[in-house]
Amino acid sequence: MSSWKLLEAIGVELEYMIVHQESLDVLPVADKLIERATGSIEGQVEFDDIAWSNELVLHVIEIKTNGPVSSLNSLADRFSSHVGKVNTILAGLGGRLMPTAAHPWMNPAKETQLWPHECGPIYQAFNRIFGCSGHGWSNLQSTHLNLSFSGDEEFARLHSAIRLLMPIMPALTASSPIMDGAAGTHLDNRMKYYCTNSAKIPQVAGKIIPEGVYSETDYQKIIFSPMYQAIASHDPEGILAHEFLNARGAIARFDRGAIEIRVLDIQETPLADLACAQLIVSVIKALCESEGDELQQQMNWEVDPLAAIFQDVIKYGDQAVISDPEYLRLFGLGPEKIQAIELWQHLAAGCADKAQWDHDFLKPLQTIFEKGSLARRIERAVAGDYRHDHLKEVYSKLCDCLAKQQMFVA
Repeated sequence: MSSWKLLEAIGVELEYMIVHQESLDVLPVADKLIERATGSIEGQVEFDDIAWSNELVLHVIEIKTNGPVSSLNSLADRFSSHVGKVNTILAGLGGRLMPTAAHPWMNPAKETQLWPHECGPIYQAFNRIFGCSGHGWSNLQSTHLNLSFSGDEEFARLHSAIRLLMPIMPALTASSPIMDGAAGTHLDNRMKYYCTNSAKIPQVAGKIIPEGVYSETDYQKIIFSPMYQAIASHDPEGILAHEFLNARGAIARFDRGAIEIRVLDIQETPLADLACAQLIVSVIKALCESEGDELQQQMNWEVDPLAAIFQDVIKYGDQAVISDPEYLRLFGLGPEKIQAIELWQHLAAGCADKAQWDHDFLKPLQTIFEKGSLARRIERAVAGDYRHDHLKEVYSKLCDCLAKQQMFVA
């Protein structure tokens, strides 16, 4: 993305579970899926404007834009078309795609199978050092949003804006309320586990909210160098000594000229993912337009107060209470406490570029605002009944929503 200016280019990556058609247990056939689609097993395959790739384990497939796009409009149909193509091939393998950010009853210790082909040594190094047979490693599916910048000045604006908005992003997108066949402690259990995945080497993920660094030189000094030094004794061949090792919730990819946001749970249909992404991009754009003292105040925010809001939001989701008056003031609100979803409604109402959005984005956002995040709607549908057959019924409906491009409503 290095030739693109600030927010001129966007990349979207959607990860899905491959599950058995009947049992909905994870089905580790991503390599067979790609082989049937292309005639050979490859880490990534391209279909004009859309690509498929594997992510770490054999029961996950990623569908993504094949390079950056200038607008999210009209992408939902393209993604849904490829969901259909994948499902058609998987049907011949006895499988289908399942949405949401965590499988509700997968046992990662027993069921994890790492991708053994291209990029295999990288995944094996991660597994050897961190142990990838666990929730948050082998049982997680997310939406990755890549936003472009060029040069330090644009990086500073974009990184500052993303840091400020990250704490409340899971309020929109949380979709992982159930793990191990029971209610989790958080509405966004994927992020709960993600926060501790790299605890063995804390420099890799920090506190998920990235440090306030605003140049490539400072990023190298404050984030990359300590991370590489900390892992060196565990990775003497330097296999992981690259930008992708960074496990913060938003990571700078200077090789691409982009920042990649990783705190978004996958939704029940690409339209919902893209609607949430559009809202996030619009608010980030507005924050990036700040100047003078306002911009400096945004850049001065420390990690800890942002991380505290983030931890509340991944636990309570859309109903998390935002009470930090300075944080609320950033978005033009008074000191009164407000639920995170109400803050998002306020931000959506103020988006100056809404007239340029794909009109279809409004319906999924309305569903989220009125009926709660997907995690909240799943929780409502389960209604305290965690019997396996009942969970299977609920998640079968979610699979149908993905296949039919429908929102899930309990």
